[in-house]
Amino acid sequence: MPGIDKKEKKVIEAFLFAADEPLDLDTLQSKVKKNTDVLEILNELQKEYQDRGINLIKLANRWSFRTSVDLADQLREEITGQKKLSKAAIETLAIIAYHQPVTRSEIEEIRGVSFSTGTMEVLFELGWVKPAGRKDVPGKPLAYGTTDSFLSHFNLNSLEDLPNSDELMAAGLIDSRVDSSIFGTSKFTKDEDDSLKENIFSNIDEMISDTLDNKDADITKKNENDEENQDDEDEDEDEEDLDDEEDEDEDEKEEDKLK
Repeated sequence: MPGIDKKEKKVIEAFLFAADEPLDLDTLQSKVKKNTDVLEILNELQKEYQDRGINLIKLANRWSFRTSVDLADQLREEITGQKKLSKAAIETLAIIAYHQPVTRSEIEEIRGVSFSTGTMEVLFELGWVKPAGRKDVPGKPLAYGTTDSFLSHFNLNSLEDLPNSDELMAAGLIDSRVDSSIFGTSKFTKDEDDSLKENIFSNIDEMISDTLDNKDADITKKNENDEENQDDEDEDEDEEDLDDEEDEDEDEKEEDKLK
């Protein structure tokens, strides 16, 4: 009985290693010579790998290399999975970072929507958020703040290093449609608020000035109309007096004729 061809064995081993999914016998047979005993090669490879960190296993008539079952605990500790934050978690984290200490109700007021408890749990699991005491307001609600792990993860020496709205816009991370109040109430928006107040007062002055001008114009127009009406009434009275005089003269002439 001929022995196993070492070259064909290497080909099968390589295909099993490079495959993204388990391979069946027909697929492996198509990669080697027709007279190659693929099953015998698979059984031999299985024996060779049985005491290694990688084992050759058979599942539903398909063959695949898998990590050894007895190493599951060690591998679970070594593998670090990246978990993508949801939009709600990112917004919540940003609000806490820029407004801390901040309560849940304040976070919801800034975002404009309520959020689930799971959002905060994710941030707690990451170690980026922690309780920051209770606010001295009715009800004494729990407030939240960021941790040293948050600063370390984002390469910040302190919260003073957080970028402001202008810096974020310059970096293309946000646009002008984003409400700048999310980046804090004093450090990042004070100048903008003062400018807004100035514009409001300026608008009020303009409105008062326009109102007074319109009112003066209305009074002037009313006086002109009253004078015109008075002149018309005087002319009517003069015409009536003239008509009465003419009627009296006519009556006197009639009387003289009768006499």
